Amino acid sequence: MAQSSVRGEVPAVEDTMSLTPQDQEPAEGTEPGGPDDGASGGGGRRGKGGRPRRRRRVLRWSATVLAVVILGTAGAGYLYYQHLNDNIRSDDLNLGDAKDRAAQTKANAAGQTPLNILLIGSDARDTAENQKLGGARDTFGGPPLADVQMLLHVSADRSNMSVVSIPRDTLLSLPKCTDPDDGKVYPATRGRMMANESLGRGGPGCTVATWEKLTGIHIDHFMMIDFSGVVSMADAIGGVPVCVDANVYSHTSAGKGSGLKLPKGTTAVKGEQALQWLRTRYGFEDDTDLARAKAQHMYMNSMVRELRASAKLTSPNKLRKLAEAATRAITVDNGLDSIKKMYDLADELQRVPTERITMTTMPNRYVGSRVEPTEDAETLFRMVRDDVALDGKDKAKPATTASATPTATADAPAAIAVQVLNGTATDTQAAVRGRAGTIADVLTGKGFTRAVADHTAATAEPTTVVRYPSADLQADAQVVARALGLPASAVKKSTDVSGITLVVGADWRSGTAYRAPATKDTTPDSAQAINAADTSQCMHVDPAYVW
Repeated sequence: MAQSSVRGEVPAVEDTMSLTPQDQEPAEGTEPGGPDDGASGGGGRRGKGGRPRRRRRVLRWSATVLAVVILGTAGAGYLYYQHLNDNIRSDDLNLGDAKDRAAQTKANAAGQTPLNILLIGSDARDTAENQKLGGARDTFGGPPLADVQMLLHVSADRSNMSVVSIPRDTLLSLPKCTDPDDGKVYPATRGRMMANESLGRGGPGCTVATWEKLTGIHIDHFMMIDFSGVVSMADAIGGVPVCVDANVYSHTSAGKGSGLKLPKGTTAVKGEQALQWLRTRYGFEDDTDLARAKAQHMYMNSMVRELRASAKLTSPNKLRKLAEAATRAITVDNGLDSIKKMYDLADELQRVPTERITMTTMPNRYVGSRVEPTEDAETLFRMVRDDVALDGKDKAKPATTASATPTATADAPAAIAVQVLNGTATDTQAAVRGRAGTIADVLTGKGFTRAVADHTAATAEPTTVVRYPSADLQADAQVVARALGLPASAVKKSTDVSGITLVVGADWRSGTAYRAPATKDTTPDSAQAINAADTSQCMHVDPAYVW
């Protein structure tokens, strides 16, 4: 990555002119796993070199760019615009095939759209500093792992924010990805692999593609940070208070553990100690990656409160340190590759009150020593897709149906081919004979003359669903759902089908008029939601790691 230097001394604050990013003339030209987890390398990607080195006027802007790295917002500062631009590293947003991508998020009635940002913690051992911090010397220079993956969802009206983590060892089918640097193609996996392996399949854009395939949520941006980035950011912040309910030392005789050693109570951690907190698995609760995710959520919540409590920073030196650390620590997608773009995003994020920020973990169940999503996970993903606040404080909304305007131009019903399957079987009841033919006839009567019943056995579906394989068929699938009175949530993208496929579910075992079941818009208990304003959060220590 090419880096520019700024000529001349930093002017005193009182000698500078306050500018917004819009006033500037255009520029020319994780928490990772512990040492015992067998991680890898290569977190950072292409830099933005090649810009002329010249002195820029000082820019006054919100230090919320720091908070963009994770969540919070801070105060205003004087920064060198071009110099900071040159610090930023960027990479492609999505490396997957178009057919695997989630449809663009629809605007609400006011024309506002949600923001979805994927936060990635890389365990890269690609530099001497990262190697020292990460240990596991045998993995130096290997493919990186995305050992922290958190989706930050900002509501369309900017009234609330939700964060969904998935455990690093979640088993998933990874999509096809193409490395933008060398053109290497990583085919879609036939079996399931750990979610954190996606980063080594071309870069962060493959992790984005994996998330979109899993959740059906369109991702607008990503931000990635590695070991040394976490340390530099934690130092720049000046300490984040964390709490443990007993003296803890994350260390075993076999060499496992992050090395974190804290006394009972609250301690402000920074630098390497902050990285240890974010990496700790052995010592918290049940010594699993799920406990580690909870500790990460507590750290992020505390950091948000800390940043917002000290929003009015008056020290130019501290502000410059924050800005330097923030812009050097992260790799972003091409849509965030300038201070101006990050400023605009930060302006959006700072509107959300701390008490409306909710941290969750993807509901899961164990598969051996790994985990997989549960039915509750789909509920959580649907709520995010539908822009439902996870804190339960949304104002009452009318039921959402597929009558909403399609995201693309749809064909006339007579031109839409629909395959209808019978999925009415349940654990206790056999499938109702003839249901595929009955509903195919209903569609035919509504003008869908290319609707046909497929009488082969279908997988049992608890609720009726319309599946489509690629974004270009989404609008047609919505037309089908609208004609039958199905809810918007019934329309789902799936690469398991080759065309629009209606599966008549167990919720429609009789009749020709669909009656939508009541939708549960309540965050599942299994998501372990934590509110950012809750100052009572404290990690439980496994008694085996008490000193």
